[in-house]
Amino acid sequence: MRAAVAPAVLAAALALASAGCGGSAPSEFPQPPASSSAPSAQPPSAAPPGKHEHPKRFTATVSRIEHRSQVRYSWHPGCPVALSGLRMITMTYRGFDHRVHTGALVVNAAVTGKLILVFRKLFAMRYPIRQMVPVDVYHGSDYASIQADNTSAFNCRNATGSSSWSEHAFGLAVDLNPCENPYVSADGSEAHKACRAYVDRNLHVPGLIHAGGKVVQAFASVGWGWGGTWQGAVDYQHFSANGR
Repeated sequence: MRAAVAPAVLAAALALASAGCGGSAPSEFPQPPASSSAPSAQPPSAAPPGKHEHPKRFTATVSRIEHRSQVRYSWHPGCPVALSGLRMITMTYRGFDHRVHTGALVVNAAVTGKLILVFRKLFAMRYPIRQMVPVDVYHGSDYASIQADNTSAFNCRNATGSSSWSEHAFGLAVDLNPCENPYVSADGSEAHKACRAYVDRNLHVPGLIHAGGKVVQAFASVGWGWGGTWQGAVDYQHFSANGR
């Protein structure tokens, strides 16, 4: 649906990120960079003792990207999708702290329904997500977003190690809990020190995605493929509409 105050959504995302929503990340994860050009927001008022400020059920709303400032760092002229082709999904998710939080994903308008269906399933299976804010909170830096274990989608950039557009540049890919589900190069290396333990896919820890597991099945139910099945470099965090 069209939101009349869409810029407030990203401002709220900034507040969520600075609050460390979804459970504390390892100490190596930096806080989002401060920027005088980023939207500001007041922190939410404290909830009454014993109560959460977010609903315990899954909710999702879709809004247009009304202003360039909402994607200041992740979109620029020449990107393969126009601003009019992007949407922001604001939805609830379960954190590593076992509480319900609200996050936001910027995605291609054509896949909002499918992704809401997937994240509804993740919510129902109690799959934990560390945090979920637009990559603009990290000035469009994929590296910094991964360092913060941030689940994100749209980012107008090339694919890792390539001169071609990533599926993220079309808003047709999601990186889910990227620390627990790292990008592993063909030589077995991983660029983020705090995430290297998760190269071992035999671990059974919260947030880790397993081949054939419920998370992979949830994305497969809408026709999306998983980077965990790639040959050579493997991208365990990555789900996309075309499997690439």
